[in-house]
Amino acid sequence: MKRTTLALLVFGLCACNAGAAESRTAADGNASFSQLLEQQGADARALSGLPTPAGEIAALEELKDDDRYWVTVLAADKGARTKLLELGMDIMEVRADRVSGFVPKALLGALQEKGYKVTGKQTIYEYAKKHLKDFPAADSAYHNYKETTDLLNALAAANPGLASLSSIGKTYEGRDIWCLRITSPEKGKTAKPAALYVANHHAREHLSNEVALGLAEYLLSNKTDPEVKKYLDTLDIYIIPMLNADGAEFDIKTGKYKWHRKNTRINADKSVGVDLNRNYAARWCQAGASHSPYSDTYCGTAPFSEPETLALKNFIEARKNIKTLMSYHSYSDLILYPWAGKDTPLENEKDRKVFEKMAQAMAGITGYTPQQSSDLYVATGDTTDWAYEAAGIFAFTTELEGGTFYPGAGAIKKAVANNVKAAVYMLGVTEDPYKLAR
Repeated sequence: MKRTTLALLVFGLCACNAGAAESRTAADGNASFSQLLEQQGADARALSGLPTPAGEIAALEELKDDDRYWVTVLAADKGARTKLLELGMDIMEVRADRVSGFVPKALLGALQEKGYKVTGKQTIYEYAKKHLKDFPAADSAYHNYKETTDLLNALAAANPGLASLSSIGKTYEGRDIWCLRITSPEKGKTAKPAALYVANHHAREHLSNEVALGLAEYLLSNKTDPEVKKYLDTLDIYIIPMLNADGAEFDIKTGKYKWHRKNTRINADKSVGVDLNRNYAARWCQAGASHSPYSDTYCGTAPFSEPETLALKNFIEARKNIKTLMSYHSYSDLILYPWAGKDTPLENEKDRKVFEKMAQAMAGITGYTPQQSSDLYVATGDTTDWAYEAAGIFAFTTELEGGTFYPGAGAIKKAVANNVKAAVYMLGVTEDPYKLAR
């Protein structure tokens, strides 16, 4: 798929889409982040008006073979929602007395056997026809794995001594998991406090990759800004835009969206994938996770059974200086903090105060709602629970906006702008998060 990328605008690479803005270089200082976002918004508006190619309409027909259903189920509280996750429901929308999401056909009978009332049901094909805002050709502003890799390489090449790119490990299918490190050359041997931003744990959450890439571009295109420069001088900043590269590629490989959540491991029953955000060793596969491989909340065969989560574990454990972490997901307009896997508040009052103040501040910037993760439902094996419990990191989950996993190219501009501001706020407290509790 063709894509217009911010990197093409910043670094003067060849623009692939008709109507792309004239290329700029990072050195000229004329391409402000707001200008880049405005241009990207213009590109997205132009792309969204394209007619849907007949071939892609035909590709949508392939979803007729998918056995998942979109269902709405009465669930009065988070306890009921947690049990639905354990049964294998992939909850995507939560309301006061009900939830909606995908379930395999085989699970429909189990819901009724457990006493749940299904108030709405349609096949994934029927759901897709009604709710896809754009087909993949109209979403060409999004970055696939190669384009993400190319952009990260371009950012590193254009900022020698400030940005460097390395792989933290390989995915199940052998793709590199790229991490962009941004920091001024260290003075002395003392490690700087570090902030880590991770996106695309879940395959279909492509908007999360765009936010992470947007953050990288913002920091590097504004490297001489006094505030940004201060963070580059005093912090290590790590950005991993696409942890689940296999899943992200699988979700789009046929020119249509598959609503795929997991990685692409072939399980013993021949089903595809493990939910990476249920695979961490924080109360692994207890409440809110499923032992059934076909389930979208399948936790895997053991904690860190997946190469993607194991790579992130090893990366974090090797860097004791990481103080803050943001894991980007979509969609729900939320800023979440531990616990996810316990239905009780964080026991350490000082830490809880820091979490609450940081979440409230970032929610004030994004317009999202701040809350403890388990207020939605209990979900064990979560990234942020493990990072806090194992490494003392103030770790958050941002559930981005959009109202669907595929909100169209027009959603990128606002999501990037708001969340970059929140990410910069997090940099501002990374050196000493406990100052918020004093």
